[in-house]
Order: sequence, then structure tokens, then C-alpha cells
Amino acid sequence: MKIIVDAMGGDFAPQAPVEAAARAARELDVEIVLVGNTAVVEKELSKYEYPKDRVSIVHAPEVISNHEEPAKAVRSKKGASVVVAANLLKKGEGDAMLSMGNTGALLTAGLLIVGRIKGIIRPALATILPTAKGPRLLIDAGANTNCKPENLVQFGIMGSVYMKNIHEADSPKVGIISNGEEEGKGDDLTKKAYALMKNAPFNFIGNIEGRDVMEGTADVMVCDGFVGNVVLKTIEGMGHVIGGMVKGLFTKNLKTKIGALFVMDGVKEFKRMMDYREYGGAPLLGTRKPVIKGHGSSDALAVFSAIRQAKMFVATDVISGIADKLKYDNMEEKDNA
Repeated sequence: MKIIVDAMGGDFAPQAPVEAAARAARELDVEIVLVGNTAVVEKELSKYEYPKDRVSIVHAPEVISNHEEPAKAVRSKKGASVVVAANLLKKGEGDAMLSMGNTGALLTAGLLIVGRIKGIIRPALATILPTAKGPRLLIDAGANTNCKPENLVQFGIMGSVYMKNIHEADSPKVGIISNGEEEGKGDDLTKKAYALMKNAPFNFIGNIEGRDVMEGTADVMVCDGFVGNVVLKTIEGMGHVIGGMVKGLFTKNLKTKIGALFVMDGVKEFKRMMDYREYGGAPLLGTRKPVIKGHGSSDALAVFSAIRQAKMFVATDVISGIADKLKYDNMEEKDNA
């Protein structure tokens, strides 16, 4: 299996992607294709031990920064690392691709270069959230801010297949994020999507509220990308605030420091469970081949986890599972963007 990694994307590129690639080549039984400036990547790669026959480099002289307009940059910068990586994936020179760079550029490259699964109207970003009941999937996490009811149904289909294949959830429960549990609650989009989901090919449990997100009430939490991104960023912000408050509490005085010694094992386990780096990246579900978006601030551990996630994505054939579920005559096969 061959995983294509954008070596120039992310806050800690090329160090984090290259270090993770070397580790993945040693431990995951995969081949890695690093895409980026050859001289820069080779220099970084020389710092690590790895099986030389499992890591290769494809030259990409350009980078799309976070400040560039994504669609314009993808069209004009043919030598950008994310564009070169997407073209390699399209040509079959890899089984999956991963980038920690400009989110919009990756979404554009995934849509325009890699392409959609037949029948999918819009691909969506799916993010794993650590909850009280284990990993849960939030979809869409920011790819589509204006959606139609049919889009949300397809998000539920894709999310359900992903959770079943990757996280081995038995008959994943799918819920719509709304402002109340009752069927009549929500805006026009939510109400119409609810009606369609009653007959969708997944285990629909109805509406869920904001408080249900971190409770893990649903295995798959469906919403448009605007709501999803707000939910995601709110959770990230709360994580930083709570982490700082707990640290401050345990270091307040000698008594609290002594108390911290007795609960430190539990604190470390909780921290590990809540660490996004352990879950990898956010798959762009709906593309013809696996495309994964890593967090921009990903360190080597996070990138390694995303490579491991990409391997599972390919091995469990999520894309064929999604294609098999798409049997709706009322879903137009076109991009409504």
C-alpha cells in the first residue's frame, strides 16, 4: 500500500510530515511518497532511520499558503505540493493522500482533481471527536456551509459507512444536530433532512442537541459545514481552557501539588483519550480515492496517526461501501455548489 504525503503542508512542515513518514515506513508496512521540494525533503529525511525502499520523493517546487485563495491557487500553481499529490492519487500512483496544509486547497484539489464518487453531490469533511462514550464522527466539519437536505442525507450515509468500517461500530447511530430533540425542531434544512433520513439506509435516531455531542449520543453527528465548524472550534477552545484550568488547579500550592501525585495516572489517561493527535486527520468523504486533511498544527505523532488512518481507510474499502449505499433516485448527480 502506498500513501502520498504532502511534505510541505502544515505549521511544522517539513519536519513533522517527514519524521512521521520515516516512522510509518518502519512500523506500518506501507510505502510513503513524500511530495515537496526535493532538496528540502531530502535534508530533513537524512535525520531519520527508515527502510530506503519504502520512502520516495516527488518534486513539487511550490506551496499554497493559508493566505491564498484556494480555488485560484490550485488552478494556477500546478507545481504546488498538494496539487502534485492529488494528481499522483488520480493517476493511481498512490492509494491515499494526506495534507496538513491549506484546507480549502485540499478540498478543491480533492473535488476538481481526484473527483467524486458517482452519485455523491458534495464530499464532506468528517472529524473524529473524543466523547464520553468513545470516538464519534462529526460531518460536515467545514467543507460545505450551504447545504440542501439531500446533502445531509449523504453525509449520514458516508459517516455511517466510515464508522462501521474504521471504528467497527455496529449499526452506527446517526443523528442530526438541532436545537431540540423533537422532530419538529430545527430550521428548514434540518426539518427536511429529518423527513428524508427516516427512510435512509442507516440507523437514524432523530435530532440530537448540542449537549449530546460530547456525551456521544450518536455515532455520527450530521450538520452543515457552518454548524459543524462552529461545534468543532468550540470544542477545541474548551479543551484548551479546561486543560489550562486543571493545570493551574494542580499547581496552585503545595497541597494541590501533592494531591496531583495521587491522580496523575488518571489525568494522563484522560489527556490521552482527549488528544486529537491519536485520531489522525479528517477524511474528505465522497471522493473517488481516500483524501485526508490533517490539522494544520499537527506534530509528527498526529501525522503518523493520520497515515495509519489512511492505511485503514484503504484496507477497509470505505469508498466501495459508500458507493453501495447510494441508491436514491431523488438525489441529483451534480454539484450544487
